[in-house]
Amino acid sequence: MRTRFLAIAALVMVIAAAIQLWWDSEPVTPVDMTRRAEVKAPEAVPAITYAYLPQYSHSTSYLRHRALVEYLQKSTGLAIRQVFPDTFEAHRRMVERGEIDISFSNPMTYVLLAQSGARAFAGIVEPTGRATFRGQIIARADNTAIKNEQDCRGKRWIAVDPYSAGGYLFVLGHFRDKGLSESDFAEIAFAPGPGGKQEKAVLGVYAGRYDIASIREGTLGILEGKVDLSALKVVANTREYPSWVYAARKGLDPDIVRRIASALFALSENDPEHERILAAAGMRGIIPTTDHDYDPCRELFSKLRLDPSKVGLE
Repeated sequence: MRTRFLAIAALVMVIAAAIQLWWDSEPVTPVDMTRRAEVKAPEAVPAITYAYLPQYSHSTSYLRHRALVEYLQKSTGLAIRQVFPDTFEAHRRMVERGEIDISFSNPMTYVLLAQSGARAFAGIVEPTGRATFRGQIIARADNTAIKNEQDCRGKRWIAVDPYSAGGYLFVLGHFRDKGLSESDFAEIAFAPGPGGKQEKAVLGVYAGRYDIASIREGTLGILEGKVDLSALKVVANTREYPSWVYAARKGLDPDIVRRIASALFALSENDPEHERILAAAGMRGIIPTTDHDYDPCRELFSKLRLDPSKVGLE
């Protein structure tokens, strides 16, 4: 045991001597502490922020618009970053604060955005080939008590969001035209949580928690394969309103808007790559629009006797 200890001690002394020898042979470099240089971290390249109103889950929003955003970056030479607000209200507030440069939203939300200076510059052609879309009222197919709008009286209604066009406001206007008001329903609930609200409204009826749901036209197709669509039925469609809209926030450089608009308008179904981008985003084309194209939505707000600046707010 003593021999082992002495061997370890000898080894430690040899290593220490070697280190000292190396240290002594290393040249000493003088350092002048009076000379200093400031090192700056590289500045991030500012990006144009692009946001899709969160009617669907964030993952769905990303998948639907990823190729479109990549196309815009390549076509315009601009750095463009997709951002994901959690709610319709958060989207609106972020546009107002200048945190979203390019907004893709439903036309009713656009009317609210326009009050803070945002301006429409493009609208989409829906998969139907129309530059308009509708809201839908759905119920379970096995619910024989609901065949038309009047049968919805006294029923539990789940809507998408107070700001939702097809998922609430279009349908609310439709019910008003049929003589029903909010007080005629046993309950009006809004889909909970961030994003994915169209899906949640459908699932609320599918699971039997609610009798009817209001959704935008086209939502059932997106959910094909996720739910048994044969278990659901469309009770009614609303009238048509202007389709979804691209708007630039107040103060965004007009040259940036022009470059993005030109790239969007250049997308064509006749180009296979463009067709893939458009199909993924649920569009057939993108066309020029102006603020006045959304006056029918302002008229709907008036008919509903809603102050657009207070929609969805307590």
